[in-house]
Amino acid sequence: MATKDSLRVAESLAGVSAAQWNALAGGNPFVRHAFLDALLESGCASARTGWQPQFLLLERGGTLAGAMPLFVKSHSRGEYVFDWAWAEAYARHGLEYYPKLLGAIPFTPVTGPRLIAADDAARTALARAALAAAGDFSSLHVLFSADAEARLLETQGMMLRRTVQFHWENAGYASFDEFLARMSHQRRKNIRQERRRVREAGVTMRWLRGAEITERDWTFFHRCYARTYAEHGSRPYLSLEFFLRVGQSMPESFLLVVAERGGAPVAAALDVIGGDTLYGRYWGALEHVPLLHFEACYYQAIEFAIRHGLARFEGGAQGEHKLFRGLLPVETLSAHWLAHPRFAEAVEDYLSRETQGIARYVNELNEHTPFKV
Repeated sequence: MATKDSLRVAESLAGVSAAQWNALAGGNPFVRHAFLDALLESGCASARTGWQPQFLLLERGGTLAGAMPLFVKSHSRGEYVFDWAWAEAYARHGLEYYPKLLGAIPFTPVTGPRLIAADDAARTALARAALAAAGDFSSLHVLFSADAEARLLETQGMMLRRTVQFHWENAGYASFDEFLARMSHQRRKNIRQERRRVREAGVTMRWLRGAEITERDWTFFHRCYARTYAEHGSRPYLSLEFFLRVGQSMPESFLLVVAERGGAPVAAALDVIGGDTLYGRYWGALEHVPLLHFEACYYQAIEFAIRHGLARFEGGAQGEHKLFRGLLPVETLSAHWLAHPRFAEAVEDYLSRETQGIARYVNELNEHTPFKV
């Protein structure tokens, strides 16, 4: 007799087996039990911050067979797929857009599994359960899902939306110089000039891996990270407690690039390592050094990826300046469902036009490739 599946909602991961969860999650570090648990337990993703956890758990014979990180959102901050215009349109018509239901990794515009499951049947069950739960909200949004999952969500009646990121691909480079040799003369010259100016400013770079990153290093990094937000008039999404938790529970996933001048640290960039990919995530500086951002966040990451044989470096959301430093445009997918029929129709029309615009944008970017043609 086949084992019957059962679904339940969890507001924390405290009672969920980390081993069973991680067996489903694969190599993506952002969907690991420890990463998500740290977001919840540190209070970074909580009802207080507008991220009320409502995780879907699918169990089969007492074993976890599927899970979906879901949140009830009271705003659209920290998502990186912008729907502010949709919320404003609702408000103009006297309708409530918030709360909405969101399937995502908070504050993390990185493609990966959102229907974390053992098989297609479990993924389909999770998708249908999320859509059923969305009936109590204005909408359901599943952000930066893997392509196959996005297509599955489309078969369940969700609309797909494309956004653009910039990723670097490793063509088997033996060194950073070999990577530069593939670029056009002008781009190669510009990058060498930028790196030289950082060195001439007296800045040296240091890599810290895993357990090498001490509490003091995490504290310094968070100080830099928080300062960057403060310079833009906002507060950081992630707390020092969050970073200390993941640094303790999954140290192998982190690379901290520290910039020093005169023997003292002045800036830091944090990258996350997962499988064959390096993910550029957070950065900050205590003092301004021209071009240091490019060195710490891009060139050091590319050097690390080459040295350790990683297949790609994902530079994160937005930023055409990344193109000129060897990161090429890549389309990402999100899925959306709106309960209100007329708004759903309007958004569907908008997405159709936006998709054409995204395609043109990517084509234009590719015409300005930094590599030799």
